[in-house]
Amino acid sequence: MARRSKRRPIAEINVVPYIDVMLVLLIIFMITAPMLTQGVQVELPQQTAEPMEDADAEPLVVTVDSQGRLYLDEDGAEGEALGEDELVERAQARLEEAPRSAVMVRGDRATEYGSVVRAMTLLQEAGAESVGLVTREPGDDEQG
Repeated sequence: MARRSKRRPIAEINVVPYIDVMLVLLIIFMITAPMLTQGVQVELPQQTAEPMEDADAEPLVVTVDSQGRLYLDEDGAEGEALGEDELVERAQARLEEAPRSAVMVRGDRATEYGSVVRAMTLLQEAGAESVGLVTREPGDDEQG
C-alpha cells in the first residue's frame, strides 16, 4: 500500500508585503499633505451655502512685480505689463464672462504695500466682489 502524505494546506497569509506597501503610502501622504494646504490657520464659521455656479472657472489673477507693474494672468501665462485703465477694462470683460470666478492678487515680496492695495482697488472698480491674496508656504522654492 502506498503511503499517503499527510500534507496540510498552509492557512497563513504572508502580510509583510502588504505592510511594506502601506508604510510607503503612509510616507507619501505624510510628505504631500503639508504641501496641499496653504494660508493661515483660522477657525471658520460653519454655514450651509449653495454651490457656486462657475466653481470650475479659471481664477482671475493679477500679478504685481517688484517695480509695481501690473500683469493679468490669462490662460496660465503672464502677458505684458498693463496700465491701470487697461487692467480695469480687461478685468471687467473677464468678470462679465464668469462673474463668480475667484479674483486674486499675487505680489512680489519686494513690492510696496501700496502697489498691492492699488491692484486690489482696481479689481474692485472692475466689479470684483472680493479679492484674495496669493501666498506660498514657507520653505516652498519657486523655480522659474
